[in-house]
Amino acid sequence: MRSVWSEIKGRVSNRLARHLASTPLRLPDLGPMVSFTFDDAPDSAAETGAPLLEAFGGRGTFYLAGSLVDQPSDHWLGISREAILALHHGGHEIACHTYSHRRAGELDEAGLAAEIEKNRDYFNRLDPSIRLENFAYPFGFASLPRKIQLTKTFRSSRGIQPGVNRGVIDLQFLHAIPLIEHDATPDDIDRAFDQAVTSNGWLIFYSHDVTNRPSPFGCSPAFLRHALERAARHNMPIVTVAEALRRIGA
Repeated sequence: MRSVWSEIKGRVSNRLARHLASTPLRLPDLGPMVSFTFDDAPDSAAETGAPLLEAFGGRGTFYLAGSLVDQPSDHWLGISREAILALHHGGHEIACHTYSHRRAGELDEAGLAAEIEKNRDYFNRLDPSIRLENFAYPFGFASLPRKIQLTKTFRSSRGIQPGVNRGVIDLQFLHAIPLIEHDATPDDIDRAFDQAVTSNGWLIFYSHDVTNRPSPFGCSPAFLRHALERAARHNMPIVTVAEALRRIGA
């Protein structure tokens, strides 16, 4: 069990990581774009979420931890190996979420490096053409030392700090909006799109399961469709994180 002091230190370290940019980049004036990302990921993210994105001409980024593949949890069954391969060959992005789903801030340099290497090896054995180029912090928690370490390994790292990525962004702490019905409403989603359009920003959503009875961390197909329809209404490209980085020259 995490001690109170450990929790406090973790939150302070995460706050420093949020506010001290390690890889700043000014977004070029290319117009707004949106990325849909799924963490862990539940089987329903692949079975239901991915086809919805494809119906709107988009592809998603799936931040995966090898230890969770094909494994049951309290809320869902983990994505299968077969589904991962189908996503990859269908143009979706497979990205890194550590191997053991450990908080980055709780790991030392060697520990994080080992987690990343183990995850890379897992997916390389699954399909050598899978390249883990981008990272998402498990539970959204970072630390400044680990964030700096990640600059040497990944093109970007995504947190769960709400907001549109606009102006000068930090590639190693990308903002993301919860596409989670427990935390957001359709009006919240609409406002996020309006802010992205106004600022020519990069909007990133994150979720987990996509099912008619979602967990506290996921959404229904109708909720995801609402966001996709909003993107279509604004003629906003729906791109993976890797494609968005390519477009902005990162």
